[in-house]
Amino acid sequence: MTLVRRRRRGKRPDVIAASTIAWGEPIITTTISTIESGRLYYRGRDVVDLSSTASLEDVAAVLWDAPAVPRFTSERQRAVAADSMRARAYATLAGAAATSSPTFGRAASVLCEEAAALVGCLASAVGAVPGTSPVHIRLAKGWKADEASVDLIRRALVLLADQELTTSAFAARVTASTGASLGACVLAGLAALSGPLHGGASVRVQSLFGEVARTNADEAIQRHLASGWAVPGFGHPLYPEGDPRAAALLAAFDVPAHLKTTIAAVGATTGQAPTIDVALAALAERFNLPEDAPFALFAVGRSVGWLAHSIEQSAIGTMIRPRARYTGPPLMRPESPPPPGSAARSRG
Repeated sequence: MTLVRRRRRGKRPDVIAASTIAWGEPIITTTISTIESGRLYYRGRDVVDLSSTASLEDVAAVLWDAPAVPRFTSERQRAVAADSMRARAYATLAGAAATSSPTFGRAASVLCEEAAALVGCLASAVGAVPGTSPVHIRLAKGWKADEASVDLIRRALVLLADQELTTSAFAARVTASTGASLGACVLAGLAALSGPLHGGASVRVQSLFGEVARTNADEAIQRHLASGWAVPGFGHPLYPEGDPRAAALLAAFDVPAHLKTTIAAVGATTGQAPTIDVALAALAERFNLPEDAPFALFAVGRSVGWLAHSIEQSAIGTMIRPRARYTGPPLMRPESPPPPGSAARSRG
């Protein structure tokens, strides 16, 4: 299929450039993560295998190529007056963006220390209790989660840490390419993540689950299909055989029966498998986690990837600045003055 697309595209530079924007050809070189044959790898290590035992801290050491496993403490957390997890996350990162130093000219080891502090602050902003325990334990305690969910939170954070060049990772890299602070890079990543086509998809999945609870799976699915929109949380362009992260997380706990029915019904009707957004929503419902827990898990986990991309881009030291292909109204160019002496020659 990829070969067919390449042949149709031909060799026109503008067509090639346009094809890279949406699920197209790779445009940035990275050593951090990749997707190959429907599997996700962090620096060559299969993410599903990693998720069976690793903590988010362990994964940060891998993705950041850090000299030691970082600790995501809350020592630098400042009190933020906000009503929701999202608002606290934005306010915390905005403060960090405004007070942190630019990245250029700073050693990678120093950036890794600052990165660890940022992840710790973000985790605290979404409810993690203070302390030096691994971040999944701090989050579970802050959310007063069932003991059985603690290891599942750990697994989810690992599965979410990175996924190649997502829109949020690209936003973080573009910001880092200007020399901006790591706080600004993570803030840029969070802003991109919030969209309903990215990390905000969990809200649409939760809404679908609510429809199923009020009616039934078949009716809710048909309503979505009749509207002309895909069923939220199902089908991923990079995982045509199914999202391995979702499969791994859903297999690790007893999914509520009505959600199992919904997942099976969507599969039978559309042929689409669940994405990680469905797994996060199911996890939150099964263990009665806070309503915004899926987004919070996504943000905390993925912040590790944003920081990996930011540190890598800072080391490259060049600015990401693509050009736009103009298709607007004709250009109204200013009239050029006559060449010197042309008026005198015409009178002759």
